[in-house]
Amino acid sequence: MEPRYKRILLKLSGEALMGKLQFGIEPEVLRSFAQEIKEVHDLGVQVGIVLGGGNIFRGIQAAAHGIQKVSGDHMGMLATVINCIAFQNALESVGVDTRLQTAIEMRQIAETFIRRRAIRHLDKNRAVLFGAGTGNPYFTTDTAAVLRAIEIEAEVILKGTRVDGVYDSDPEKNENAVKYDEVSYLEVIQKNLRVMDQTAITLCRENSLPIKVFDINEKGNLKRLVLGESIGTTVTNL
Repeated sequence: MEPRYKRILLKLSGEALMGKLQFGIEPEVLRSFAQEIKEVHDLGVQVGIVLGGGNIFRGIQAAAHGIQKVSGDHMGMLATVINCIAFQNALESVGVDTRLQTAIEMRQIAETFIRRRAIRHLDKNRAVLFGAGTGNPYFTTDTAAVLRAIEIEAEVILKGTRVDGVYDSDPEKNENAVKYDEVSYLEVIQKNLRVMDQTAITLCRENSLPIKVFDINEKGNLKRLVLGESIGTTVTNL
């Protein structure tokens, strides 16, 4: 089968890398995700990746403990780079060529983000990891993911989570929660469905960039999505 998308942006939270740990990175989870991406990469799909840093540091929690918000956000950006380096190693260990670009200059570790260079890497079939968020405090990695997706002209954002889509309430707390197969950007904002923060959703809406929310822990889901199967929840301009 031919893949439905030529270029995607995969967004994963830092917490997704923890597995059953309380914090940090679970090596087996990292290997599993890398293998999932390899299967998609082998289909010829160009893959951009944005990772959160919540498994290492959260700016909001830091602010509550006396660390100034901007400093906390900068610490969170560095946490995303740690995750990107780990993920880069996992991808290369399964044979996926990669490049790491960061929004904050750190030449000994990664390239500084340059849009044209990122697209060139993708065209050369390299998976590109985007670290350090947007490089600015007060913006989440969800917003960074949308921004990078727009910049590299990705056709879709695939948001991997630990649940199988978007619900009207938290399915882990409410057994009667109702799942959406499709939902509009406006409805996500009005009902506060917590798909992504409002800045990210608004950016998607303004640029008609679809979001697909799916369970990343279900093996094969990423490949099935790329091949066009109806999995998870699609957020679009209905």
